[in-house]
Amino acid sequence: MEEKDTIVQELESIRKSNNGILSPRAVIEAAADEKSPLHSRFTWDDTEAAEQYRLWQARQLIRLIVTIVPTEKKEYTVRQYISLSQDRVVDGGYRLVTDVVSDLELRKQMLIDAVKELRIFRIKYARLNELAGVFAEMDKLEKAVI
Repeated sequence: MEEKDTIVQELESIRKSNNGILSPRAVIEAAADEKSPLHSRFTWDDTEAAEQYRLWQARQLIRLIVTIVPTEKKEYTVRQYISLSQDRVVDGGYRLVTDVVSDLELRKQMLIDAVKELRIFRIKYARLNELAGVFAEMDKLEKAVI
């Protein structure tokens, strides 16, 4: 059995034993057992885990900061910083959205990243026929960008 299958099987076991709900806390509790197939998927060294958690907190803090972008029709509230795929190596990083949209190359990368995120959105919501029109527009955008 492949590792993915083993993990899915374990997650399903946890979900079924918790009234059909798969909670992160229940997963961690099950994974704490060194014999669990999930154990190796977690950082059990508290110092290292704390560092990783602080990095996650820093990312969340960066994402909280928004700015107002005026257009001819109305103002939009957008995140002030953006992480482009090209910046997600080693420690990653964020750029000012205004810098990205005003630079042709960075703006193109932002569009390419957006199309990739839209693909993920489409896969997630493919079963919702109500979004067929949105998907059609996404196809047009993808052809124009890539």
